[in-house]
Parts: sequence; C-alpha cells; structure tokens
Amino acid sequence: MINKESVDKLGYINEPIDSGINLVNEINRLKVEKNAVILAHYYQSPEIQDIADFVGDSLALAVKATTLKSKLIIFAGVKFMGETTKILLPDAKIVLPDMNAGCSLADSCNYNDFKSFKEKYPDHIVITYVNTNADIKTLSDICCTSSNAEKVIESIPKEKPIIFAPDRNLGNYLKNKLKRENMLIWDGFCHVHQRFSLERLIELKKKNPNAKIIAHPECQKTVLIMADYIGSTSQLIDFTINDSSTSYLVATEYGVIHQMKKHSPEKDFIPVPPDDSTCACNDCIYMKMITLKKLYLSLKYEYPVVELSPDVITKAKLPIERMIAIR
Repeated sequence: MINKESVDKLGYINEPIDSGINLVNEINRLKVEKNAVILAHYYQSPEIQDIADFVGDSLALAVKATTLKSKLIIFAGVKFMGETTKILLPDAKIVLPDMNAGCSLADSCNYNDFKSFKEKYPDHIVITYVNTNADIKTLSDICCTSSNAEKVIESIPKEKPIIFAPDRNLGNYLKNKLKRENMLIWDGFCHVHQRFSLERLIELKKKNPNAKIIAHPECQKTVLIMADYIGSTSQLIDFTINDSSTSYLVATEYGVIHQMKKHSPEKDFIPVPPDDSTCACNDCIYMKMITLKKLYLSLKYEYPVVELSPDVITKAKLPIERMIAIR
C-alpha cells in the first residue's frame, strides 16, 4: 500500500522498484489485468507514446475519451487534459502519473481574474481554448482546440462579440485570419511556443534552405509569418505525411517529431530551437514530467486520481461537448 497523504504532497508515487524489472512488460501486463486504457498526448516522450493505447492531440483525446468503456484510464499528459477526461467520464477513475504536470498556458488564466473580466462584457460569447483548468471551463460558452478553433469561431455569428482565452498568439492569429475585429483576447501564452524566435528560425532556414517551415498557431506572429504551413499538432503531422517535401523545420513541441518520423521515416524533421538555449529542441517541462516509472507505479496503485466536484463537472461538460460536436 502507498501513503496517499505523502503522495498527495509530492504529486506522484516515489517508490523504489526492482532494477531488473521490465517496465514496458509490466505496464502491458497490468493494462490487461486491470482492463485499463492509457491515453497519451503527442508531446509525451517517445517511450510513453509507444506504450499508449491511443496517442493524439487535445481534440482527438477528448473525442476518444467519449468512446471508452474502461473504468480505469491512465492519462499521460498534463492536468487539464486529465480534468477534461474526468468531465466527460465522471464515473471513471482518471489517473495522472504526476499531479505536478500542469500547464503554463492554463495557469496564465486565473479563475477570479477571468470571472471579473467576463463580467465586464456580458454580451460576449466566451470561447476558451481547451488548455484551461476545469474552473475556467465553467465560465465558458464553448471550448475549442487548435484543430477546430476556426470552425468554432465561424459557428458564432459575425456580429456577436467574442472573448477568446487564454492564448494571445492563437487568439490574435484567428482574429486576423477570420477578420473578427470584435474579439477580445486574453493575455496568456504557452511557454514552449512563446520561446521560438524569428532570429533562431532565420538562422536555421539559412542552413536548410529547402526545408519547409511548419508552425503551431500558438507561436508568436513573427514566427507564423515565416511559416509555409500553420496548424494544430495533428494537422502538422498530417501535412508532413501528405506533402511532397522531404525536409521540415518544426516549430512546435519536440515530442511531435516522434510521430512524424514514424509516419514518414524517409523525411528529415529539424526542431526549431528555443531562443534562450543552445539545446536543439524545445520541450514542454510539464509533459516531460511523465516517465515510464511514474506511469507504471500510477497504474499499479491506481493513483494519483483526478478529482472534480459534481458542480464543476456539470458546468464544464456543456462547453466541452459543444467543442467535440464541431469537428
């Protein structure tokens, strides 16, 4: 047995394991034994992606969650994703291997601040990116992901003013592209995509003149202007599969390159580095908190568990379901 109070304080199970144990084999065995499902985001480490039952972006993972029959789901991602799954499957046990796996973007939108902001504009439709904590979703009319954000906004009559939160880069990109001047944008950002700089991208393009630049819309405008293609995580993967080019400069979280290489092993994928590091890649520090050891221990003990109040689940479910309906 584990000391749950100690685990809650630390955020994850820190139990020693036999050095001879094969974590992949044990995880696969426990999945069958417990009838558990492992969901993983594209930004997870390759070994986590490879052991998951389903890998996807935020929209795909939310859609997949609605189809699951298992009552035990291990979510290899960040906390808001586990919360979204709990909202959609309130009767299931949603286990997050490390409760410290938060999100800089979600944390940039505080509940009390956003509630006060919303109250100033009572006639506005509130669209929130799925990268928000559950309490923010309770203040939302509809959620979106980068995959369907354009469709969500276009589903709102043009004369209806919109509050878009929390990502300022995605929000301003959509505002300009869709010519929605009546959109108010919350001032939040993702620490991964904010760190890409035009200067580093130009340097890399000079070294790789034939490579196409592909970028996530959470990147800053100066980076997006350089891009040959802008899209969500899954859209970027699909683009590299179907595009005729053989070399790409990838301006998004490094983990996605694992899937790109799996689908197109003959192509070259060059990560765009962050502006404040000599590292060749740009990792989400929160996504990479999930390790095989933490995954194994959380599956073994079915803990730590994502908990939400019935009231939050009820209020947050409708905007998420509206998001899923627009694909």
